[in-house]
Amino acid sequence: MPVQRVRRAYEQVADQLRALILAGDLVRGERLPNENMLAGDFGVSRATVREALRVLAAQNLITTAKGAGGGSYITRPTVDHISEFLRSSIALMTESHDLSLDELLEARDLLEVPAARLAAQRRRDQDIAALEAAIDDEMLQLPASEQFAINKDFHSTLLGACGNQLILIAAQPLFTVLQTHLTRSSLGRSFHTGIHEQHRAISAAVAGGRPDEAEGEMRDHLDFLRPYYDRAWKQAVRSVPAAGRPLP
Repeated sequence: MPVQRVRRAYEQVADQLRALILAGDLVRGERLPNENMLAGDFGVSRATVREALRVLAAQNLITTAKGAGGGSYITRPTVDHISEFLRSSIALMTESHDLSLDELLEARDLLEVPAARLAAQRRRDQDIAALEAAIDDEMLQLPASEQFAINKDFHSTLLGACGNQLILIAAQPLFTVLQTHLTRSSLGRSFHTGIHEQHRAISAAVAGGRPDEAEGEMRDHLDFLRPYYDRAWKQAVRSVPAAGRPLP
């Protein structure tokens, strides 16, 4: 006969606390009652409460501190928290060859090209200033590692300017994983110069409020990067011992 699995006690406690947090009954920064009080309120053991709090902490809904001012405090997931979780998960899938380069590049195209269009439509003065700061001509004199960091700032700023946090959350981890592989490659000055010029063209289109142009420049930029990513991926595969490579 059809039945529903009875949820464990700690899951039910976590569900109720999560609902209170998401409804705003428990607000950011508020301290939860101690484990003894929560156990009494829910009619469960302290061990059950402790397990429920671990679940909420893993979901970035609470943070726990020790010491005199310790306890469990309400927090909320942030863009950076979620993005970092996705980045580490995507990186693991990439390293274990569960994700292909084509899949990563296709997903990036689907996210960053429309994001450039939206940025041109929604950009604010502070977005334009931040984009321009990430394409200063002097950056070409910096070490490659610092140029990569500035390039990341450019893309993060552009994604933020699109005005859609879900696009930012989804696209930023893809960029970071792909960028990590590029930094392991030997890339000459012409590569960095090309990136610099393309960023300037994207920034100009966004600043000028030209969505079609911004979209086209971003598409051209990602097309320019594709062979470099392909080379970096092949180089990474060659560096892995044969026993560690996936079966064909």
